[in-house]
Amino acid sequence: MAGRLQDDDSLTDNHEINVTPFIDVMLVLLIIFMVAAPLATVDINIDLPASRGSASQRPDQPVWLTIAADRSLSLGQAQISSQALPAQLDAETGGNRETRIFLRADKAVSYGEVMEVMNLLRDHAYTKIALVGLDATAAPPATGAVDGQAVPAGAGQ
Repeated sequence: MAGRLQDDDSLTDNHEINVTPFIDVMLVLLIIFMVAAPLATVDINIDLPASRGSASQRPDQPVWLTIAADRSLSLGQAQISSQALPAQLDAETGGNRETRIFLRADKAVSYGEVMEVMNLLRDHAYTKIALVGLDATAAPPATGAVDGQAVPAGAGQ
């Protein structure tokens, strides 16, 4: 407890709050969140198709599988080959086949190529697949600009 000396050498209680440490803690937390927030997003630019379906609940740590316009596969931020996909998925999910895989594909990727990747997932017992698209109400105009915000459009199976 803080005290204040007065002329008669007696201590009285100081009821003022020292806010300087509080402000310091808030500034440190702000910096931590500013640094950590960009790390929580997927930064692979693809042109997602729009969906009119309602958005489903997304887990805290989603597993993103991306098919880019050049047909390359990426798991999270790491580009991988289709042969390495099962082993990488096992490492990412801890071998839990019940983990939902969020599949994002560029508009330029054909339906058949998306199905090939889905069949590859099913061959390795990953059957919970959510297809990701842009929300049709928040979709950008036909220019194809993507702001990185993807909405799970629904779940396969």
